[in-house]
Amino acid sequence: MLLAILSGFILAILLPLLKNILRGGLFILLSALPLSLFVYFLSWLPEVKAGGDLLFSYQWVPSANVNLSFQLDGLAMLFCLLITGIGSLVFIYTSSYLKGHPYLGRFYGYLSMFMASMLGLVLSDNLLLIFIFWELTSISSFFLIGFNNDSEASRKSALLALSITGIGGLFLLVGFVLLNQAGGHYSFTALLNSSPDLASHPMYGWILFFLFIGAFTKSAQFPFHFWLPGAMKAPTPVSTYLHSATMVKAGIYLLARFTPVLGETVWWNGTLTLVGGVTMLYAVIHALFRIDLKGILAYSTISALGLIVFLLGIGTPESLLAATVFILVHALYKATLFLVTGIIDHETGTRDVTRLAGLNKVMLPVGIAAFMAALSNAGIPPTFGFLGKDLIYDATLRSGSLFVLLTGAAVVTNICLLFTGFKAGISPFVGPLPQEFKQVHLPSPLMWIPPLLLASCGIVFGLFPFLIEGSLLVPAVSSLLSTAPDFHLQLWHGFNIILLLSTITIGSGIFLFYYLQSSESKLAWVSRFEPFSPKSVLVGMAKGFALFSAAWTNLWQNGKLRHYVFTIMAFLTVLLAVRFLQGIRLNLNLQSLSDLAFYDVAVLLIMATSILFAVFTKSRLQALASVGVMGFCICLIFLFYSAPDLAMTQFSIDTLTVILFVLVLQKLPGYIKEESKAIMWRDGILAFCFGTLICILALEVLQEPLHREISKYYAENAYTMAKGKNVVNVILVDFRGFDTMVEITVLAIAALGVSGLLRLSTRKPENK
Repeated sequence: MLLAILSGFILAILLPLLKNILRGGLFILLSALPLSLFVYFLSWLPEVKAGGDLLFSYQWVPSANVNLSFQLDGLAMLFCLLITGIGSLVFIYTSSYLKGHPYLGRFYGYLSMFMASMLGLVLSDNLLLIFIFWELTSISSFFLIGFNNDSEASRKSALLALSITGIGGLFLLVGFVLLNQAGGHYSFTALLNSSPDLASHPMYGWILFFLFIGAFTKSAQFPFHFWLPGAMKAPTPVSTYLHSATMVKAGIYLLARFTPVLGETVWWNGTLTLVGGVTMLYAVIHALFRIDLKGILAYSTISALGLIVFLLGIGTPESLLAATVFILVHALYKATLFLVTGIIDHETGTRDVTRLAGLNKVMLPVGIAAFMAALSNAGIPPTFGFLGKDLIYDATLRSGSLFVLLTGAAVVTNICLLFTGFKAGISPFVGPLPQEFKQVHLPSPLMWIPPLLLASCGIVFGLFPFLIEGSLLVPAVSSLLSTAPDFHLQLWHGFNIILLLSTITIGSGIFLFYYLQSSESKLAWVSRFEPFSPKSVLVGMAKGFALFSAAWTNLWQNGKLRHYVFTIMAFLTVLLAVRFLQGIRLNLNLQSLSDLAFYDVAVLLIMATSILFAVFTKSRLQALASVGVMGFCICLIFLFYSAPDLAMTQFSIDTLTVILFVLVLQKLPGYIKEESKAIMWRDGILAFCFGTLICILALEVLQEPLHREISKYYAENAYTMAKGKNVVNVILVDFRGFDTMVEITVLAIAALGVSGLLRLSTRKPENK
């Protein structure tokens, strides 16, 4: 299992080495990986169907009791087959769609990395592992969305998607940490056993908040939905794979996975129902006015995702069944429509539905695939989408006291989704063929066979639902319920209210399709409300925060070193003052102090004189010399109190510092600019306060009891364990070796920075 998950990363690493071998059409060979993984997961289907939750565990961090644990149950199986099955077709499609692209190998690397990340996400049983793969999906999708990096729009879309999903990932991490504190485990299986206790935990509300933000940002729920339409700047294989079948459903998967753990409460069900309902209605209304095929599919995708969240929020066995079936229904027809859109764009050079028509005459197989997908999208029998729509209505009708409101919202959403499906899947292929498209031809079979296969699955599963009912759907729904579900999928249930609602949906949707014509004027009218959209509001907030950050930074970091020193000292002074206001324990025993010798007094007088001279002199060189004298006086104090090693260290550092400052002074004026009296008094008062507080702190520390256990341990074991006679060296190299290594690393980084500054030329370029 671990190799299956990591195989995508391995392929991504090997692709740069294979770029000279995989030329031309040989890139299609890479589709063998997702196809092999699809077969591999299919081989586990009988065991999953039998009700077995397969757990694969590998040691990772044994000291923290954290393992690489992967669970293959019904829900994970459904997503694994979607990821690898649709992934195989996308790999095949890409070999022709991007044929000849100079960075095709790089694209396959990103695609493989994303596939592996999604597999790891849906199979992980450990919360920390889920988070790692969650972030890997964001990173790999960033590269895929911004693949056309010479386009500014693609770069902005990639950054926007990464920002929204990345922030959501941080919230998700906090939610996982709180969940571990509340449940005592990072293992999902262990948390499932303690789920009744989680709902009554004081942190339950915060856990829901952080998990919801993470899931909503990833699955493009209102008001975080706007990154998804922007991500349509990516190549069509990316839109197909990420934004219809896999990545955007990662948030859906997370919500479904945690339904047995955190669900069945008012806060869980109410929030999901409200957010999902608002998202599905808001997005589908926007989709009505779009004229770009990808724009239509993007907003209809957001609406479909909202519909799934809406069903998860209802929380009944019927709604969970409907959500599970619709996940598969949506993946099949939406992936088909995206692939068809890519073919249209590839062959005609446009995605404008107001210009497209009659393409059936030049690319009939593509039109057939689009037509079947549009029928499944509309929920017209005998498609699989018809079964999905009936289950949605069955779930809303059984939802309780709000069934009228919820059913009405579902009907309106499905009517509009039918419109968008027909607009994307039928409108470009019917009617007379425009003159500008007379030369359009059918693309390579590698491009039109994948959507035809996906669309055919939508028909086959509708006619013969038993093919996937017991083997795939029952185990998937069982993963969300405490008891095995009892249902039977079939096209005909007799004349009932559900059939009436389906008829109303189909009739109203077809009527809307014929009488609501898309146009640029309608799109322009909707665009007038853009300043009030969530995107504009959040982007405006981000710009406001950037302006505030710039002002705040300029206030405290104005380029003057003395300003920085003053700020740091003032902050520390206030911090120490607050500490001392809480109480000072000073019972100093003067008899315990060493007697002052005449040389101690002499050194202290020299230091005091040097300090006064450094403060009041106007010469930089004299001030530097005075500071050097103070450093040498500290060396003498170390010698007086039997610390020759510290004295030598201080002497070396002080001498080197003075020499470096003298070299720097060559580039500075010879005299210090005289400051105003107010600034001098301010600095003097701050220095006096800070010095006084440090003195009090030092005296307070002297009264603390002296514990010699650690020093005794070092002294006794320095030679026996580390074979060193110098205890200080042994501590630095062996006992605290990691600290020393980090310090050396910091010094190395600082040295590189200094080297870069020395190499930087500050001379202005000459005007030519």
